[in-house]
Amino acid sequence: MFISQAWAQGAGGGGGDFLVQLFPLVLIFVVFYFLLIRPQQAKVRAQREMLAGVKRGDRVVTGGGIIGLVTKVISDNEVQVELAEGVRVRIIKQTITDILTRGESVRGPKDSSEEDDKPMLPPPAAAPERKSLLGSLFGGGPKK
Repeated sequence: MFISQAWAQGAGGGGGDFLVQLFPLVLIFVVFYFLLIRPQQAKVRAQREMLAGVKRGDRVVTGGGIIGLVTKVISDNEVQVELAEGVRVRIIKQTITDILTRGESVRGPKDSSEEDDKPMLPPPAAAPERKSLLGSLFGGGPKK
């Protein structure tokens, strides 16, 4: 007789309990999304953009730690890398972990003219204007 009364008391109004129990799980998922999933997606996107921009003349580092110079982009997935003078290997683009230096543009060679032969010198700097102490106090002009 006591058992049937105990079951009858525990069977009422359990609709709010489910939402209270579900809230911590939703909160944990939101925290994981902003702290783990979203930054990882940004990192993958940046890596994909870097690999899409690999071109001839770039100095790259492979996943094995080998540094080489990209000599030819064979396809969307393969590049030819020169490891030492005369030593060229084909690698998969996804094994490139970093681009150390960007290469020159592969446009035609620059026209050589007389201006290119001269060394570039900075323009002469104007002499700074000097004022004497008394002239600056009493509004006088620059010292000559």
